[in-house]
Amino acid sequence: MRWDNISSPSEFILLGLSSRPEDQKPLFVLFVTIYLVTLMGNLIIILAIYSNIHLQTPMYFFLKSLSFVDICYTTVIIPKMLINFLSEAKTILYSECMTQTYFCLSFGNVDSYVLGAMAIDRYVAICKPFHYITIMSYKCCVLLLIISLTIPFLHSLLHVHLLNQLTFCASNIIHHFFCELKAMLKLSCSSTYVNEIVIKTEGLSVVMAPFMCIIISYLRILTTVLKIPSTAGKYKAFSTCGSHLTVVSLFYGSISYVYLQPLNSYTIKDRIATVIYTMLTSMLNPFIYSLRNKDLKQGFGKLIDRIKSQ
Repeated sequence: MRWDNISSPSEFILLGLSSRPEDQKPLFVLFVTIYLVTLMGNLIIILAIYSNIHLQTPMYFFLKSLSFVDICYTTVIIPKMLINFLSEAKTILYSECMTQTYFCLSFGNVDSYVLGAMAIDRYVAICKPFHYITIMSYKCCVLLLIISLTIPFLHSLLHVHLLNQLTFCASNIIHHFFCELKAMLKLSCSSTYVNEIVIKTEGLSVVMAPFMCIIISYLRILTTVLKIPSTAGKYKAFSTCGSHLTVVSLFYGSISYVYLQPLNSYTIKDRIATVIYTMLTSMLNPFIYSLRNKDLKQGFGKLIDRIKSQ
């Protein structure tokens, strides 16, 4: 659909992952499964941590926060996808699109900041074990969480404000399954120079801050662990970081693949990579963190026992 002399269209059309009619129902089944598994897995993590007094530690405080953010993140994207799979129109109102862009940016960045806070927690636990309780106090954890929320939400507000200033007069067809910032910029018939400059300066610094925090934390951890004389001691120290490193690799690997490419090179492969960092990471987090975590498995057991006894 094309039009002229309209600066703000009333609605956009989301093409999704596939435009073929025969793909819609299988995709609906796939993504409703992903959504339900994500909701159940992360909700169980939250309830298991909340109901077990032995899991009231900084590490599980941030894991509980990460699970909540993952639920919010997928809820912003998947329900609208599911509606579009079963609808012929596949439209989204302009105001809904801007709102979705804002919350996608916000929760995506909150995810990375919480991962950064978890890296700090692991650094203090391994490199400064005797001061762990003092440094990672409840106040410190809450402060890190507030920072993890405030910066991304203000950052997203800036980018959506700049996006809202653009003129969309060429097409209202979004070649994506949600109102993603990069896909939206491609629709503008006015200059996106300011938007791209802000993305490459303010945007890059906001995104890189937690990533650099993770890198520095793990370099310090590596230096400390290499000084441990016994192999068993080294393995024990590294084992507490394995789950976190897996999630970080999955999240930052896929998001880097999408956003480190030029604006005009956006393809179906980028959409698939977007599925990984927006949905698959959120779905896999509960499994990754609970796979080798004895404390969390005990928490699940106690949660099940409590449910059975009621």
